[in-house]
Amino acid sequence: MRIGLRVMALLFTLSPFHFFTSTFAQDTYNQIDEYGNVSQRSENFNKHNNDTTRNKEIPKGFHSWTIDRTTGDMTPAEPDTVPHLFMNTTFNSGMYGDYSHIGSNYTSRLSRIFFNRPATETYFFSQPYSFVEKRPEKFLFMNTLSPYTTILYDNCGDKSSGEDHVDAKFAVNANKRLNFGFDLEYAYSRGYFMNQNVSHFNATLFSSYTGDKYNMHAFFTTSHQKAEENGGIDDDDYIVHPELYTESYSENEIPTVLSDTWNRNDHQHLFFTHRYNIGFYRKVKMTDEEIKARQFAQAAMKEKEDRDAKKAIENGEEPAPKPSARPSGRPDDARIVGAEPKAKLDSIAAQAVDTTRIKIEDQATLDSLTRAQAIQDSINATMKDEFVPVTSFFHTLEWNNYRHIYLSYFTPEDYYKNRYLDLDRLSNDSINDESNHMMLKNVFGIGLLEGFNKYVKAGLKVYIAHEHRSFELPDTVGSLYTRSSWKENDISIGARLSKTQGRTLHFNAGAETWIAGENAGQLHLDFSTDLNFPLFGDTVRLAANAYFHRDKPTFFMRHYHGKHVWWDNTDLSAETRTRIEGVFSYEKTNTTLRVGIEEIQNYTYFGMNYDVNGEQRLNLTTNVCQASGNINILMAQLHQNFRLGPLNWENIITYQSSSNKEELPLPTLNIFTNLYLKFKIAKVLGVELGADAIWFSKYYAPDYCPMINTFAIQKTDASRVELGGYPWIDVYANMVLKKVRFFVMMSHVNADSGSRMRFLAPHYPTNGSVIHFGVSWVFFN
Repeated sequence: MRIGLRVMALLFTLSPFHFFTSTFAQDTYNQIDEYGNVSQRSENFNKHNNDTTRNKEIPKGFHSWTIDRTTGDMTPAEPDTVPHLFMNTTFNSGMYGDYSHIGSNYTSRLSRIFFNRPATETYFFSQPYSFVEKRPEKFLFMNTLSPYTTILYDNCGDKSSGEDHVDAKFAVNANKRLNFGFDLEYAYSRGYFMNQNVSHFNATLFSSYTGDKYNMHAFFTTSHQKAEENGGIDDDDYIVHPELYTESYSENEIPTVLSDTWNRNDHQHLFFTHRYNIGFYRKVKMTDEEIKARQFAQAAMKEKEDRDAKKAIENGEEPAPKPSARPSGRPDDARIVGAEPKAKLDSIAAQAVDTTRIKIEDQATLDSLTRAQAIQDSINATMKDEFVPVTSFFHTLEWNNYRHIYLSYFTPEDYYKNRYLDLDRLSNDSINDESNHMMLKNVFGIGLLEGFNKYVKAGLKVYIAHEHRSFELPDTVGSLYTRSSWKENDISIGARLSKTQGRTLHFNAGAETWIAGENAGQLHLDFSTDLNFPLFGDTVRLAANAYFHRDKPTFFMRHYHGKHVWWDNTDLSAETRTRIEGVFSYEKTNTTLRVGIEEIQNYTYFGMNYDVNGEQRLNLTTNVCQASGNINILMAQLHQNFRLGPLNWENIITYQSSSNKEELPLPTLNIFTNLYLKFKIAKVLGVELGADAIWFSKYYAPDYCPMINTFAIQKTDASRVELGGYPWIDVYANMVLKKVRFFVMMSHVNADSGSRMRFLAPHYPTNGSVIHFGVSWVFFN
């Protein structure tokens, strides 16, 4: 708790637009009504202050979007300020509780819904920490009408076993096109069980320029991830059958397999994408937020001119003349120098008559022109010039640098089966396995964009990409310890055909093939579409996506060297995946149905073996495996909400079937349910008061392998553990007041009841009943 408060204090101190300064130093604060409208109010101690900005409404609002990692295309996205289920966004298990993890928050996790699992990345060591990782394709870029700051803080427990999480994001526009900001996140869990401390720190800088002809997005993040590994508890009966022990053990007294053992990841990422557009301009109506912003700027300019004029008069100076919108006639001091001969003037008048000038002969004509000009001024005040791009040239640069260390100062006897590095400094029971990876990728492309002509209903982009990768692993040469390096290069070409405009039909079709390099022969075919149409007074949405991917196993699945884990798999075949998925949603009944099938050939995964001798786990090994035949997966998911006055019931039921449960185990049913009352207090405080629960059917869940920091299939029949059939129930009060979200929750209220099978991964029990608190505050300064 103290660490979290210190970090929050530091963030508030560093922010140039922080709340402390605006509230106490100048007694100026943001005033937000029940509709979310923001205004600024000043209460300066100087009673003679004549601040003309008092009670002025601040232009509020922002746009947020994500970008495509290959082409840099912008996709509008919902801001991360939604109040519903805010408390669940702070948990490693995900908003709907469909992630399995190894106990504490911020530890490694894996989705139980197979269709939600991403493909295994080249550097898979940090992939289980997806909850805290910042990725350019998921990061929300922003364009703000006023400086935007959001602070998120959540906490549970005490200084010996609790959790702290703080995330601060700041964004500001230098002008209406250029935005920049930063995001700082720190997540720390001490762990309710022994030897399970986890800490993650991310620092992110971002910027965007959304001009008419030139667009740019820049993203840089550095991350440090440190997790202490305990290998799970010695015996599950400490949790499931505590009555078997003569002594009573608290959670932090239960012995664990490992101690003084850590996984560490340090990585940096630079992402830069930009494009130049060729096109034309047209007039469009501004949004209400843009009109308010323009009016705010005009009012501020007028006030500045008035202040400057007043100051000039007080100093005995002549006020600067205000610029006139249009010529006001001949100046009073103008003089006519000379005169043309009358004969010449008559001759010129006879030869030509200026028909482009309006002749004003009476007051009625003058009034008509004045009204016409007023109408045009009114139109101009709400219109803006919009650039319509026709062709774009784009370039994307991506650089990633990774380092992973598996470090241990003590290893139990016979815990690992194999010992590959037994030389020099690694001859004792300590472990220091270090692997490094660097990737540099460039994408160049050209696009013909949709929408510039009514007959052009889709856009087409083609691109070429080059990717360079380097790797470094420990190795041996004879009897000497050394480090070996590898380098890989790939060239691929791709194309995309897409339609994103309009309300009825959208689609996106893409193809990419690797034509040279280590991954030559890989192929990706992707297609997605959605159809929207009205039905019985509401909207029906039909969506579908499909893909065919043929990928070669990544480098670290082919090569990995460590003291107790070592493989060089040169004979792995390419993995082929084919998926078809459809989604039906009907807003009137709050129904969403998702159905999908997938076939995998040469399914590639991590397998894990160990023996059990009483309370000891011995002879641990892990390796990369491939399924010999095809595996078929069927998934059907129903998201159904019910509402009766203030009573709401939200349900997500997922059915899954795997044709090979030995190599791809999945729970047949996974259920999330949330029953809550939704109401307002004093018309301003929104409240969600209720309870949610997750439950999944029994299956042989993937185990966690600490040596490679990832999940692996249980391969030894004698030691396999079946999990599931146990509910996790939380009760909560989730509230929102203007721009402040906050919650109080008691998680896992049923921890000491039922079967006590509170395991999401074998031998890693989840925390017991814990009170959580969290708050998120948004400022427009």
